[in-house]
Amino acid sequence: MSEPMTGGCQCGAKRYRVTIADDEAYLCHCRMCQRATGGVSIAFKNVMKADVEWTTEEPDRYASSSFARRGFCAHCGTPLTYESDGHDRMDLTVGSFDDPSRFRPVSHSGVESWHPQWLDTSHLPTSRTEDNPRIVARWMESLGRVP
Repeated sequence: MSEPMTGGCQCGAKRYRVTIADDEAYLCHCRMCQRATGGVSIAFKNVMKADVEWTTEEPDRYASSSFARRGFCAHCGTPLTYESDGHDRMDLTVGSFDDPSRFRPVSHSGVESWHPQWLDTSHLPTSRTEDNPRIVARWMESLGRVP
């Protein structure tokens, strides 16, 4: 079922609305994505370019290769898109959606560079932000609440 969803960068300067047809997403582990995000992988949702409307200003774009650009916010640094030249589809970063919980990973890309030890970390200890008094105090001091 197609439905509109919204998203954007951390500071709110770049916002989008997009029609989403399904809940399928994927993880890319290629070195370009690792370098572009500073992470070991990135989660993407592939969409039709025509279905994306930038409701504020369009993202800044960096030509990360001879055939693709990456959209980001120059104000806060949030990675937003991967756009291959000459294609009618593009990728939006799952983490930039206002509610990314709808999506589920269905495949891996760029596996020549993946780090399998980072794929299943469910056995590691966990903690919630509100259980860290130091972080809570900093949020309360600066924002008056924990986001």
